[in-house]
Amino acid sequence: MPDTTTPAAPDLRPIAVLVVGVPAAGKSTVGRLLAERLGTAAFIEGDALWQMVVAGREDMAEPPSPGALAQLELRYRHGAMLARSFVDAGISAVHVDNIYGSAVADQLGRMGGRRALVVLRPRVEAVVRRETERGTGAYDGWLGDAALVDAVRTFDGWLAETPQVGLWIDSTDQAPDETVDAILAQWDRALIDDPLATRGA
Repeated sequence: MPDTTTPAAPDLRPIAVLVVGVPAAGKSTVGRLLAERLGTAAFIEGDALWQMVVAGREDMAEPPSPGALAQLELRYRHGAMLARSFVDAGISAVHVDNIYGSAVADQLGRMGGRRALVVLRPRVEAVVRRETERGTGAYDGWLGDAALVDAVRTFDGWLAETPQVGLWIDSTDQAPDETVDAILAQWDRALIDDPLATRGA
């Protein structure tokens, strides 16, 4: 006899959700849609925090300047600070940014409280296609004489070094709404209680 039980609804008490992935992975679109489905929730975009520096902004490139690294760290700290502030006020927060490797655990530690991690990792060729179509130049600082696909592979390699916690999704063949459906269907896997993600800043 088929199982007709309905899956338990995800626990949507106020929570800070970190969504990471390479540029053109769909973080902003998916993150905003996810926030809209978490009841009362805010959306915090890393690029918006970066653009707040309107004079003297130093963009990340290879190799990064000391000023660019300092501004990136400040951007991360402000993203975590905003997320914690919203959650403390009873409002969930979905924070999206380009964060990789051990820096993801550091960011989760800063966010504190109830947290979830979603890692969007579409295939490299899908990211190249999306970036080519949108033409934002997100990888320009890493191109040099290399092709776009090589730059995307470099970023994907950094993403692969992220601690294997939270919910990882290959969103290559998904529309943004389908990705959000998949996140909510696997919500328990996104929740963070791993020691790697409990370090403070």
